[in-house]
Amino acid sequence: MEILKTILTVIFILVSLALTVIILMQEGKSAGLGAIAGAADTYWGRNKGRSMEGMLVKGTRILVILFLLLAVVLNIGIF
Repeated sequence: MEILKTILTVIFILVSLALTVIILMQEGKSAGLGAIAGAADTYWGRNKGRSMEGMLVKGTRILVILFLLLAVVLNIGIF
């Protein structure tokens, strides 16, 4: 059981580092102020989910869920 806890802890640390990197790679919300002037109707505004920024948002969501699940499992104390 101790080996499983060590493996989960290493995975938890790697997920934490990956989450930090992905969050830092994202653009700030202030970059979206062009939507006020109507720039949201551009190609990138309509297809944001397929852009690099959209992929970073999806990756962030997946890593946050994985982070929370690992935190709960490691904190339960069954290991």
